[in-house]
Amino acid sequence: MSELEVRIVRLEPMRVMSAYGFGPQPETIAHEKLGAFLKSQGMLEGYGKDFISYGFNNPNPSAGSPNYGYEIWVPVPQDVEPEDDIRVVEFEGGLYAVTRLTNLEKIGQMWGELVTWRENSPYKKAYHQWLEGLLNPKETDMMKFTFDLYLPISE
Repeated sequence: MSELEVRIVRLEPMRVMSAYGFGPQPETIAHEKLGAFLKSQGMLEGYGKDFISYGFNNPNPSAGSPNYGYEIWVPVPQDVEPEDDIRVVEFEGGLYAVTRLTNLEKIGQMWGELVTWRENSPYKKAYHQWLEGLLNPKETDMMKFTFDLYLPISE
C-alpha cells in the first residue's frame, strides 16, 4: 500500500443544487443535468474555477445489476432557485479526511485506503455524507478527472 496523503478539512454548511442520475453510467446523466442547469443560470463559466461539485453514489451499486444512482451537488447563492428536476439541499457540513485521486481506475482502492487510514488514526467514523469533489469538471476525458475524496470523520 502506498503512503496516503491525507488532510483534515471542515466543510462549512452550504446551500447546494442537486442533480440526480440513475442507470449504468449515472454520473454522466447527473453531470449533463447539472451542466444544463448551470448554463441556464449563467454559472457555467465558474464551474471548476470558482466552485467545485460534490458527488456520491445514491444508491450504491448492487450485485447483479449494472444500475445505480449518482447525485451531484453544486454550491449556489441563496437567490438561485431550482428548476425542472434539480432540487435544493441544505448541507450541514462536517469534518472530513481528504485525499486526492488522479486515476479514476483506482477510486475503489483509494476509498479503501482512506478508510484504513481512518481506522489507524485518532479520528472516529462519522455519519455525514461521503463526497467526491470533482476539481476539473470541464475535462472531457473521464479518465483525467481529478477528485478530492471526502471521508466523514469525528474527533
